[in-house]
Amino acid sequence: MIVMAVSAVSVGCYSLQPTGGAVPQAGTPMAFDITDAGRVALGGSMGPEISQVEGRLLDRDSSSYLIAVTGIHLLRGGEQSWAGEQVRLRTEHVSKLYERRFSTGRTIALGAVGVGAVAAIAVRSLIGFATTEDGRAPGDTLQTQRGRRP
Repeated sequence: MIVMAVSAVSVGCYSLQPTGGAVPQAGTPMAFDITDAGRVALGGSMGPEISQVEGRLLDRDSSSYLIAVTGIHLLRGGEQSWAGEQVRLRTEHVSKLYERRFSTGRTIALGAVGVGAVAAIAVRSLIGFATTEDGRAPGDTLQTQRGRRP
């Protein structure tokens, strides 16, 4: 359960933000929007319906980006996970760059939801099951009646 909570928080704590034209340093997690020409050029190696490539920037020169790909997003909404395979994207095949950055707002919101869920479960566990709808303690599970002995 703790692993699930940590993984949910780690996903919620980051968002893709446009770089504004500046290219981050090598090692930065990034996403690249692919142009129509890029889809045609990459179709044989990555698939024809790529809309975005995510991964870690390994190197950049004047004409291309070298990426360790972690996933791709498809035009019709699908996604594919990759295991860090290296792919070189030409700059003319990329329309927009995004950097994966820490999101304080998402972290606070997700943390508040998590704390609220834990509190609700705790209250329900401690109070909710101890009484019936009319506020009385529940009876014995085995309904017994004592009568007089003859």
